[in-house]
Amino acid sequence: MSETPIPSDTAADINSATSASRERLLAEVAALSSLPGVYRYFDAQDQVLYVGKARNLKKRVSSYFHKDHGGTRIGHMISRIARMETTVVRTEAEALLLENNLIKTLNPKFNILFRDDKSYPYLKLVSHPFPRVAYYRGAVDRKHTYFGPYPGAWAVKESILLLQKAFRLRTCEDTVFANRSRPCLLYQIRRCSGPCVGLISPADYARDVAHAERFLRGDAEEVIATLQAQMMDYADALEYERAAEVRNQISALSRVLHQQSVEESSLSARDRDVDILAVRVQGGRACVNLAMVRGGRHLGDRAYFPAHVEDATSLSADEAEERAEAMSVEQQVLEAFIAQHYLSVAPPPALVLSHAVEASLLEALSEQTDIRISAQHQPREQRRVWLEMAEKGAEIALARLLAEEGSQRERTRALVDALDLAVPDLDAFRIECFDISHTAGESTLASCVVYQNHAMRNNEYRRFNIEGVTGGDDYAAMRQVLTRRYAKLAEAMAAPDAPSAGTVNTAVRGQRLPDLVLVDGGRGQVSMAREVFTELGLDLSLIVGVEKGEGRKVGLEELVFANGREKSYLGHDSAALMLVAQIRDEAHRFAITGMRARRASVRTGGSRLEEIAGVGPKKRARLLQRFGGVRGVTAASVDDLASVDGISHELAETIYRALH
Repeated sequence: MSETPIPSDTAADINSATSASRERLLAEVAALSSLPGVYRYFDAQDQVLYVGKARNLKKRVSSYFHKDHGGTRIGHMISRIARMETTVVRTEAEALLLENNLIKTLNPKFNILFRDDKSYPYLKLVSHPFPRVAYYRGAVDRKHTYFGPYPGAWAVKESILLLQKAFRLRTCEDTVFANRSRPCLLYQIRRCSGPCVGLISPADYARDVAHAERFLRGDAEEVIATLQAQMMDYADALEYERAAEVRNQISALSRVLHQQSVEESSLSARDRDVDILAVRVQGGRACVNLAMVRGGRHLGDRAYFPAHVEDATSLSADEAEERAEAMSVEQQVLEAFIAQHYLSVAPPPALVLSHAVEASLLEALSEQTDIRISAQHQPREQRRVWLEMAEKGAEIALARLLAEEGSQRERTRALVDALDLAVPDLDAFRIECFDISHTAGESTLASCVVYQNHAMRNNEYRRFNIEGVTGGDDYAAMRQVLTRRYAKLAEAMAAPDAPSAGTVNTAVRGQRLPDLVLVDGGRGQVSMAREVFTELGLDLSLIVGVEKGEGRKVGLEELVFANGREKSYLGHDSAALMLVAQIRDEAHRFAITGMRARRASVRTGGSRLEEIAGVGPKKRARLLQRFGGVRGVTAASVDDLASVDGISHELAETIYRALH
């Protein structure tokens, strides 16, 4: 593709504007305060490039503009700075908090970024005369008792099973508990003491709950000692059956403790709650492996893979003048994880680290969380064993990631080569895939999934509820979803003030047109997509349809093109076809799960309660809990509805009329 030369007058205007922008930046730098603060750099498209903190704002920011950084990464970043923002704070701790909140919010290109893919799970003891133990994920409150967080769902479920074996606590929902007439199977297999039908007194059940809480807090040996004393008391009172029950409880608890890799008796009080952090860097990627010890029990580990490691570490190396000595990449990654992770998750009082971190970081974090945090990076005894386990886990997780990314990158390259696409940056290659899903025309829904940087970008997935089309008309549904997805983007790109208007890879208002648009379907769907793109003035070469092959067999798919190019068969063992099938299947999965949820809501009347005037979230929750769901509410009489707390007789009649 030939490039159009820029007229000399235009080039002069661009250089003049750049010079004026740089002079304005230098003037702003000269006027900066010498107090602690946070600074942010933006490019010409107003995208954030970097967020940093400094003890002395003026000194730190000036170092970027008053040094010759040449062709380094930091030099490349500085050449892109169009404007900056700064915020002065009172202390370095406040700067730490603000910096990492902004990093998570703004996703700057030159910062190490750890994504919060999901919240941590907890073990929850639900407040009740007979408390139940449950798996929980979300914000904690003071109404119930929570233990954790745990590194993963399996650790919570394993702990729940442990409590069932040793203390026989119930796990059933309160609505089930309130309506039992005989004990369930869990009672028969000795996983529950049967409080639902009065087979254990409230006092005895409360004692089991107290023992379970003490066990989860790491006092297992004390719990066993208490149970042994209780067993002897029963024996002395000639209550041999009850003594035998306590004996069995002790045996179950002892077996559980024996299965743990860490012996409770060998741990000091300081080792009851510890996080172990090990970092490994290889091939431009990094892994931080977090292992958790709570109540003296090793709960497992969880691996994190930060983004922007190469750019961020190259940039951070220039900031060594504010430190006593230069930091290794591992140290930079570890500090970034500690700063970002523990501002949203309560830290334990002790950290065991594979590399040393600055004392000021721990002090600032302690000030923000009101927890005095100590760190150790050359541990001994049990802590050394934990650290070695975490380091090995980091090595394995990083090796697996590199292998998967290598394979996925080769798939991306194979697809680009097979379609003969001009892609300057393979890592930025972006695919959006669309699929339509419905059941006999009911609850039609379209999905859009995104593939970029050799991975599916789950946070950019979108669903579109299709309305105003004939049920089962997939072509009309495809027209609607493509128009809704790209109309505003095409309009913004065609605007006179848009940078490089008409260029498909230009960022516009934080969005960009993909390099490839896949539609799940053959010539019909591709024809519809071609009509939409023609109306919007977009490049038809972007559209590719995935047509099922003979007999609709997997591996025989053919690619259909909107620009008149002949159909293409990539081969059943082609890496390019594997990638296309992966993306197509993900779009289908995302569409069908959304369609099923929408259909279920329509069929069960899930939204009908929400539409009734006077029935807010609390009353709706009471109704659903009392009657076990929307169908139970629908089957209830007016008098039954009026018996629910907060539901007057008039409101009960309104609800009854709305549901019938």
